[in-house]
Amino acid sequence: MDKVLYYVHDPMCSWCWGFRQVWAQIQESLPPTLEVRYLLGGLAADSDQPMPADLQQGISATWHRIEQQIPGTQFNHDFWTKCQPRRSTYPSCRAVMATKEQDPSAEKPMILAIQQAYYLNAKNPSDDAVLIDCAKQVGLNVEIFAKALNSAAVKQQLLAELKFARSIRANSFPSLMLEEAGKFRLLVFDYNDPEVLLRQLA
Repeated sequence: MDKVLYYVHDPMCSWCWGFRQVWAQIQESLPPTLEVRYLLGGLAADSDQPMPADLQQGISATWHRIEQQIPGTQFNHDFWTKCQPRRSTYPSCRAVMATKEQDPSAEKPMILAIQQAYYLNAKNPSDDAVLIDCAKQVGLNVEIFAKALNSAAVKQQLLAELKFARSIRANSFPSLMLEEAGKFRLLVFDYNDPEVLLRQLA
């Protein structure tokens, strides 16, 4: 493959959830010579502290804004009363790494399972128990997954991936980066129109 398209994301990024449908349409229309690689960006490091009220309000407001700006995107706003939110997305990122390690074909289903647990079912993917349940849903060996989730190896792999994402200046999520002949170019996209990105690859 002479070109690689990097999709830089975080499973708990609400804008990535909003982009999901258009991103699926984009992938269906990409040329077969273009390799697509998912790259974890890591929004927020591990934390056991409750999310401050002002941050909860800010993220909740973002959910409402996404619903308005991207028709068809749904959020279960009960999350804010049913869960104890923490500003911690690294566990869900490690869950994707542990999934890829066990079964690369389960990467996309796992990302979707985490998103659905969070945004539709008002569950907290900062909690290991929720991530283990997602692993069960996508058919992984749960014992192997649970051991890998917080292992030193998976933690190191995630840090390496985050470092690479930063090195190519993918600092917001989602980001779409095209690598060609060793050079990286940030592509422009529209949350409601796949053609905006596809035209840049024509």
